[in-house]
Amino acid sequence: MATAHLSPCSSSLKHYKTQLFSDFIVVPRKSCFSTWVSHVQSRIHARKHFQLKSSNGHPLNAVSLQDSLAGKPLANDHSEPQEIEASVTASSEKVGSTLSITVVGASGDLAKKKIFPALFALYYEDCLPEDFTVFGYARTKLTDEELRNMISKTLTCRIDKNSEEHFAVLDSRLKEKEAGKLSNRLFYLSIPPNIFVDVAKCASLRASSATGWTRVIVEKPFGRDSESSGELTRSLKQYLREDQIFRIDHYLGKELVENLSVLRFSNLVFEPLWSRNYIRNVQFIFSEDFGTEGRGGYFDNYGIIRDIMQNHLLQILALFAMETPVSLDAEDIRNEKVKVLRSMQPLLLENVIVGQYKGHNKGSKSYPAYTDDPTVPKGSLTPTFAAAALFLNNARWDGVPFLMKAGKALHTKRAEIRVQFRHVPGNLYKRNFGTDLDKATNELVLRLQPDEAIYLKINNKVPGLGMRLDRSDLNLLYRSRYPTEIPDAYERLVLDAIEGERRLFIRSDELDAAWALFTPLLKELEEKKIVPELYPYGSRGPVGAHYLAAKYNVRWGDLSGEDS
Repeated sequence: MATAHLSPCSSSLKHYKTQLFSDFIVVPRKSCFSTWVSHVQSRIHARKHFQLKSSNGHPLNAVSLQDSLAGKPLANDHSEPQEIEASVTASSEKVGSTLSITVVGASGDLAKKKIFPALFALYYEDCLPEDFTVFGYARTKLTDEELRNMISKTLTCRIDKNSEEHFAVLDSRLKEKEAGKLSNRLFYLSIPPNIFVDVAKCASLRASSATGWTRVIVEKPFGRDSESSGELTRSLKQYLREDQIFRIDHYLGKELVENLSVLRFSNLVFEPLWSRNYIRNVQFIFSEDFGTEGRGGYFDNYGIIRDIMQNHLLQILALFAMETPVSLDAEDIRNEKVKVLRSMQPLLLENVIVGQYKGHNKGSKSYPAYTDDPTVPKGSLTPTFAAAALFLNNARWDGVPFLMKAGKALHTKRAEIRVQFRHVPGNLYKRNFGTDLDKATNELVLRLQPDEAIYLKINNKVPGLGMRLDRSDLNLLYRSRYPTEIPDAYERLVLDAIEGERRLFIRSDELDAAWALFTPLLKELEEKKIVPELYPYGSRGPVGAHYLAAKYNVRWGDLSGEDS
């Protein structure tokens, strides 16, 4: 095992956070880092007077960095694993504890594109503890120049494999940085799910904090069905307590999802309407305007239902439909979400449409089919699109269809919640709308991405001498109302994990209830080899989705042509 020689960088970080930022933007950049640089650079001026807080609303301690960073030369991508010490360390004489954050899988796309940028943003916002160290652990050999381009200047040392022996080496590195202080350790598992348990075991047995807390963030997928998910949970709990496991769903960290409960519970105008008495249907829509793009090998093992619907959309549905919690405490909120999931009717195949995108020529440009991806097996029946109608067995939502739709290679990229209200009984102006009363339907839209917004569609008289009605929007566009850039979801969730705030993370019984709903459907689709309906790349999806909505007298709100 080779150990890297550690060398200090030329400038101190103690008093020069801006200098650290300038170091980021002047170094030679490769493509993986340039996106981060432009992302952070666009935020530097807006952050002077902005104080990020944890999700429970409590302010955090300021940070003052002083350590330095270095590294070593890159080898090929198939080399043995390596520990990368992305050492961004801060020290303070006033604080007797230290936080160590270990990103396992530090050379992967998720770490480069999301986790390290989120950690840097939290540092820049003064949201991390006064004494902290970030470590990376990866298979790829990374060196000084490459790591400086990827996550700023770092330190490196060679690790052969994921084993207790080598996590013991990681433990010794952590202790060097912790320097005898009360140590808190956070491990982020940005790795394939088949090694979750091995890494959790090694971290728990050989690299846990002896004096403070140890927490582990686990990325989805959390299994493929109820059985594999349950086995994963049982295996993790051999080495970790439930309160140490933070199952992350980054959609729960999105600003508009966070605002959902605020909109409902702190505005008198909405809470009385939040039931079957006034709401006709609710739609949860996710669409991407690109295909698998070389990720087909991973995607084909899961499909769109497991990848998006069973976690992201179902979690948002639970937050939307839950009863008022006793408090904003994490357990009170998660208790209410579990009640929603357990009250859902079984998901029937007749209420589900699956699709798969096919090749399509538009002008001079040709778009590939899903099965044209070389990483996808020929003849694959894995759906890249799914739509479903779900129902809840409770007094508040009895009979209200909750429609989900998720797909790849569609005509637009968006994620939104659409709440369509009932028609006005005995509407005096219905003759102005003709026979199509859906044109007069009030609709509340929460656009999660892109261009976050909340808008309410209302009926309005067009100025003039006649009586002509128009459907208009009362619009809160975030970029206009709040010029400060919205923090990335990963920033919020990593910060919450550091603070021990579990409200936006998934509890094991919540995960069990989610899989109990979708597992029978998934097994039926696979056992019966249901052939997905083909739809052209860049289209609005399979025609069957429109028939599914029409079955419950619903129109998909995103296809009306009124939204930009």
